[in-house]
Amino acid sequence: MSESYNFSESDTQRDIRKMVKDFAEKNIRPHIMEWDEAQIFPKELFKQLGSLGLMGVLVPQEYGGSGLGYQEYVDVIVGVSRVCGSIGLSLAAHNSLCTGHILAFGNEEQKEKWLPKLATAEWLGAWGLTEANTGSDALRMMTTAVEDGDDYVINGAKNWITYGKSGDLAVVMVRTGEKGKSGGISAIVVERGTPGFSAGKKENKLGMRASETTEMIFDNCRVSKANLLGNVGDGFKQAMKVLDGGRISIAALALGIAKGAFDAAVDYSKERQQFGKPIASFQGISFKLADMATEIEAAELLIRQAADLKNRHKPMTKESAMAKYFASEVCVRVATDAVQIFGGYGYTKDFPVEKFYRDSKLCTIGEGTSEIQKIVIAREILT
Repeated sequence: MSESYNFSESDTQRDIRKMVKDFAEKNIRPHIMEWDEAQIFPKELFKQLGSLGLMGVLVPQEYGGSGLGYQEYVDVIVGVSRVCGSIGLSLAAHNSLCTGHILAFGNEEQKEKWLPKLATAEWLGAWGLTEANTGSDALRMMTTAVEDGDDYVINGAKNWITYGKSGDLAVVMVRTGEKGKSGGISAIVVERGTPGFSAGKKENKLGMRASETTEMIFDNCRVSKANLLGNVGDGFKQAMKVLDGGRISIAALALGIAKGAFDAAVDYSKERQQFGKPIASFQGISFKLADMATEIEAAELLIRQAADLKNRHKPMTKESAMAKYFASEVCVRVATDAVQIFGGYGYTKDFPVEKFYRDSKLCTIGEGTSEIQKIVIAREILT
């Protein structure tokens, strides 16, 4: 590493960690399997998180947010995800994608209009980039916005959208120019209740089942030009910058899930007796735990490095991609090993690691697959 980084823990971080841990143990842990099994999106929980300032962690206080930095934000996401990945994912999407996009690229009038509602969770926010036939290939999106007087008329659909049904507004990337050109995409805010804006199919997912994932459908949806974020044609560039920060979010989500699975595996290995002694005393188990702990530590260092650069407004495309790629892959490995340590019990829903195992896989897919992260990293180191 070519420069020094500051990872020192502040009193604020310690207070936030305790607050998040206490909240998660009281309000999330008792319900995680109920929500997971029935695919319940606990909307009221996010209102509670909003009252604690956790739905506007990065939003300045003048807009109703907490005005904190990325290190504190990582602590919030890790703390929640250590208990439930679904809640951590939903929390991350609201903070870093929708709210983060308006914070970074909205004008003063737009910020004053929407950020106070988002930061307090009076409104929940969705963010729409992906479509059914354009996942990683976002430049060929089909959703269009056509000018008509003082409005845009939007037609198309977005897939895999967190809060796609329950969100009160969405930042939507739409094609306003030529397909395949980065300058052909713009970002427009669409409020729920706008005629022609509706929710479509809700996905039945392997994991993250308490995090709502649906289609958003636009059928001659008329939106004022005042809802355009930045300039026409800036949408794709904006989205890529938003995803730089979003990668820190997903990396933190992965880290929290990995830590939760690791905690459960350590506790179980100390309690579970075989051949007259705890299984933690066997080298096969203790070495597995050593590998898990080392990879978690390395993932956290990459995340803290990216967060530090983000806080200092330094370029961090490479570092955030590295953090997201490594942490998400570590998350899957740690969750897999945790199930192995639990043995047959790890395969049942009576113990926590099977849910960590199911939730972990999303981290290698969401907000850019591991393969896309490698493309980003390679591009950065080769230019």
